[in-house]
Amino acid sequence: MAGVLARHVVPRARLVLALSGGLDSVVLLHALVALRDAHPFELQAIHVHHGLSPHADEWADFCAQLCASHAVQLSIDRVQVARDDPAGIEAAARRERQRIFAGVAADFLLTAHQQDDQAETLVLQLLRGAGPKGLAAMPALQRRHDWRAIQLRPLLDVARAAILDHAQAHDLAWVEDESNRDPRYRRNALRQQVMPLLSAHFPGSQATLARAAALQAEAAGLLDDLAQLDAVGAIEGARLDCAALARLSLPRARNLLRHFIDLQGYPMPNARILGEALHQLLEARHDARVCVNLRLAELWRFRGGAYLVPPPPPPAPPVRWQGEPALWVPDAGFHVRMEAATGAGLKRSLLETGVVMLGVRQGGERMRLHADGPHRSLKNLLQEHAVPPWRRARLPLLWCDGRLAWAAGIGFDADLSAAPGEPGLLPWAVEPPSGQDSGGRGVLS
Repeated sequence: MAGVLARHVVPRARLVLALSGGLDSVVLLHALVALRDAHPFELQAIHVHHGLSPHADEWADFCAQLCASHAVQLSIDRVQVARDDPAGIEAAARRERQRIFAGVAADFLLTAHQQDDQAETLVLQLLRGAGPKGLAAMPALQRRHDWRAIQLRPLLDVARAAILDHAQAHDLAWVEDESNRDPRYRRNALRQQVMPLLSAHFPGSQATLARAAALQAEAAGLLDDLAQLDAVGAIEGARLDCAALARLSLPRARNLLRHFIDLQGYPMPNARILGEALHQLLEARHDARVCVNLRLAELWRFRGGAYLVPPPPPPAPPVRWQGEPALWVPDAGFHVRMEAATGAGLKRSLLETGVVMLGVRQGGERMRLHADGPHRSLKNLLQEHAVPPWRRARLPLLWCDGRLAWAAGIGFDADLSAAPGEPGLLPWAVEPPSGQDSGGRGVLS
């Protein structure tokens, strides 16, 4: 473990250990405390209190006493885990841990995954039908795009038996999570029933499987390098060029699509969904509206490019503006800011005396952009302004006394627009900072 720290951790770096109180994390804490004089670093710990076990408070107290005995500062974060989560309680608990870990302000967040965990992860990924990146299991050093700290796993080359020997040799105490004995959880069933049988027939299989994961990590790295080469001229910001994708062989096209999804910060869909997405991008009619649900994102094809956008907000009724400087429009997923102007925007007098509603299109809307022009359908205006289809359904609109007065990114109804020198109000649709709508960030006027 000292070699891992020397290789990755610079002196005086700030380390935060994820301390569950179990065997592995207790041994890792013990080893870190012994090393911090020879390899100076700032050490703290964090304990995530899931509240799922009747012993959860006892585990938190144990971690607090253990850290106090080593003069290590501990923070305890309590989370609420949805027991009825469709993905299962394990996934829900993991998601809450990841959320807490993502906010840790440190150079490194250390977790106590060890060699047997790596072998089990590889087998689970094999059973899921994962490719090289999934079969690479867990890297020793991992930079996550949504984490402030780098994740470091110093025990990844250490077998569980060696960790137990260390704990017994130093008379260490730890807590036992009773859920780890429940074979209803897949990893527990694998650990208790499958891996011992495998070891009995293939001695040293855990280390062999861990080496196989390392080889898959090398292969995944080569695929990433190839994707970066194929991305030149094919990926520009939030757009993937479908023509460039079509020029590649199917394996390389699939690899590039994975790379594109990863670049945009979305989780990777399973092989079936990814295959359907690639098929739709390459084989659908040129004029077809292509939208593939990737579960946590939508993949759209528009004007020869592929774009990833978050799913639309749930339907919501329009909201009434009552003079606020800014108003959240839930069914659009935007804030609309109202700024005072002179000779620009909408007539202030009309908005302040009329009923002003903000929402999204329902169909059949019309407006006149020019005083001497006809009333045009909003549908045609959206097409002429090349508004992507995923934006059209969630484009913020403003009505005054039932008349469409403003469409974000399109303009104002000429009859309701402020004349030169006349007080006006200028609406701006502002996407929240957490938005990931790759089809066009920023402000729409």
